[in-house]
Amino acid sequence: MSQALKINSSSEPYADLPQICARLLEAKAQKGLSFEAIGKAIGHDEVWVAALFYGQAKATPEELAKLGEVLDIPAASLHAEIGENWFPRRGLGPVPPQDPLLYRLFEGVLVYGTPIKALIHEKFGDGIMSMIDCKVTVDRKENPKGDRVLLTFDGKFLPYLKW
Repeated sequence: MSQALKINSSSEPYADLPQICARLLEAKAQKGLSFEAIGKAIGHDEVWVAALFYGQAKATPEELAKLGEVLDIPAASLHAEIGENWFPRRGLGPVPPQDPLLYRLFEGVLVYGTPIKALIHEKFGDGIMSMIDCKVTVDRKENPKGDRVLLTFDGKFLPYLKW
């Protein structure tokens, strides 16, 4: 008989999230599902689903109902904690991040942020890349020296207005 997975919801990054987020992750693990499989079941990309599980995205009542069906969590529980009356508090954890992977992403922005900004300005003009109108993908790229992580941020360019 398998033991139920429990997440310590008082530890990082769960402490600042609704308690239902830990329950979502526990149900995902108990069912042996990936974020990709859940995404296919509810009609969203795996990155969006992971963002929802970590309180970084907002689901509709219909999406919460589908999610409840996939994970065998009562839709009423999902609606009560992350439904219409809840809004994401985006951005998790301390700055700089303590987790090694998150720190390396942060380091990438520290090291390459200004050069990337210069290239965006050179190619698009004065503006920013939207993180609201942005699709993020995570892919694996095989390489004989060790597989590579391929991150893509496909964001809309937003020019600064002049008035």
